[in-house]
Amino acid sequence: MGSDGSSAYADDGEGPVHLVELSAFAIDAHAVTNDHFGAFVSATGHVTEAERFGWSFVFGGLLPDDFEETRGVAAAPWWRQVYGATWRHPEGPQSTLDGRGQHPVIHVSWNDAQAYCRWSMTRLPTEAEWEYAAGGGRYGTAFPWGDELEPEGRHLMNVFQGTFPNENTLEDGYAGPAPVDAFPANGYGLHNMTGNVWEWCSDWFDPGAYQHHVREDPTGPASGTHRVMRGGSYLCHESYCRRYRVSARSANSPDASTGNLGFRVVAAATARD
Repeated sequence: MGSDGSSAYADDGEGPVHLVELSAFAIDAHAVTNDHFGAFVSATGHVTEAERFGWSFVFGGLLPDDFEETRGVAAAPWWRQVYGATWRHPEGPQSTLDGRGQHPVIHVSWNDAQAYCRWSMTRLPTEAEWEYAAGGGRYGTAFPWGDELEPEGRHLMNVFQGTFPNENTLEDGYAGPAPVDAFPANGYGLHNMTGNVWEWCSDWFDPGAYQHHVREDPTGPASGTHRVMRGGSYLCHESYCRRYRVSARSANSPDASTGNLGFRVVAAATARD
């Protein structure tokens, strides 16, 4: 687990590489979809934090040219504060889920994901479980298929092509999130473990966690301010954020929601699994 490579970001705490032993677990083949999340909302009446706050962050490149003026994030002005952006309206009130039932649900916080898990009798993966699953049986490679981003010119995940953030050439076919099974599965039959949307993990984030790691079934620090998210997204680009790698780490506050952050679930393994 982890990386000591030159592609790692020091502040993320990807190193040192270390051994971890995990108990068996079952993980969903893809991220939770809009259809699945909609079934949860219909059954429980759950209101997401983005809906309660009244807004969420949307990538400016996905907004129409005539969209009303919005406030940007100082350090990342491509992120726009859009009122009415929710899981039902991914780019704001004018947008819908038409044709996106099999896209990953976005604009969901860690707390929202936890609520879904309680309803579905599942849980979020630990960071260690997520990394093991993402590798698909490979160890020490940047991506689930190897070290080349586009082997033989093939696009194997949904990331940003062109010049970020102003010019997306759409070479992989998608400007925003792709369907959860849009790209080939890894060696474990899991889709989009890297790229497409970030995925929440259960752990609190600590950049120094690997310095004093637990070997067997680690669950991360006992407390913190941010929760781990893994896998990168359709906005990752080598020029500024090469976090679409198996070992890459990042984090966000548990009540945060964005247009490139979703989740997948795990459960205890059974003999049939």
